This record gives sequence, C-alpha cells and structure tokens, in this order.
Amino acid sequence: MLMLMQQGGPLMWLILLSAVVAFVIFSERFLYYHRAHINTGDFVNGIRNALKRGNVSEALALCDEAPGPVAQVVKAGIENRELHREDLREAMEDAARIEIARLERRLVVLATIAQIAPLLGFLGTVAGMISTFKVMQATMQSAPGQLAGGVWQALLTTAGGLVVAIPAYVGYNYLVSRMRSIVLDMEKAANEIINFLTRRP
Repeated sequence: MLMLMQQGGPLMWLILLSAVVAFVIFSERFLYYHRAHINTGDFVNGIRNALKRGNVSEALALCDEAPGPVAQVVKAGIENRELHREDLREAMEDAARIEIARLERRLVVLATIAQIAPLLGFLGTVAGMISTFKVMQATMQSAPGQLAGGVWQALLTTAGGLVVAIPAYVGYNYLVSRMRSIVLDMEKAANEIINFLTRRP
C-alpha cells in the first residue's frame, strides 16, 4: 500500500485524505440519521393521546425523550398550540427549517469529494504523463524502466480518484434519500399535529 502511494506521487496522498474525510462524514451522518429515525405514527399517536387527556407536560416530555427532528417540530407545535392555524404552521415550519439545516450538515463536503476525486486523479494522470515526457526528452532513448515512474503515477492516480469518487457518490445519494425520508416524516407529523390542535374546541 505504501509503495503504491509513493508511486502515485503527492496527489495520491491528497486522494487518500479525501477518502478518509468522506468515510468519516458518511459514518457520522449515517449514525445521526439512524438515531433521528423514529416510528412517526406511534409517536404522533402518543402525543395525541396525551393532549386528549389535557396532559401537555406529558406530551412535551415525550418530545424531549424522542430523538430526532420529528419530535422537535412537534414540540414547537405543542408550545405554540394557542396560535391560529397559519401562525402555528409558520412556527412549526421555522422549527423544521432548523432541523433540516442540521440534517444537511456536512453533506455538501461529501458531494464535493465525490466530484473532485476524479479530477484529482486526472490531474495526477497529467502530472504522470508530463513526468514521462520529461524523461523521454532528457534521454531521447529512454528504456521502459525509466518511463515506468510516470506511467505508474498516471494510472494509480486515475484509479485512486475513481475508487474514492464512486463510493462517495453512492454514499451521498444514500444519505440524501435517508434525509428526504426524515423530512417527509416531519411534514407528515406537522400536518397531523396542526390538524389535531386546530380542530380541538
């Protein structure tokens, strides 16, 4: 592994660093989304039952105990339950925007790595070919062994960039799909709580 990194030149270390960053971001976001996902139907039913009994403190406690953005959006609705429907919706939408920003955190870095990793590989390829032609120009009658270093650098950086970019792109799309699922849960819970709170006498 170390030999391949050395043969790939300085850009291989940059590609490796981008791979490490992508892995760390994916792992952190994956765990965050896993913790943030709850059974929205059961949670909303529990909130409704508590509110039907007039137990607001219990409903708020359920929101505090439940992880993830759905609970925070519902909590905002409970705290602003005396407002008119449109004002209540606006308050919950404000809470949702804050939670969406938290869900999106660091995703742009993962997307950037997926986009620039192949470019880093291509840059390494160009650098390797430049090195090869420099050797050819200097010696005019270069042996294959003298050209191998530049060719190795060209091939390794191209492969390295693709090896990083493909999983990063797949991981990014997976995380985006998980995030959208959580956002849909937030919207569903918000609508149900708004309808429940505004229909109560």
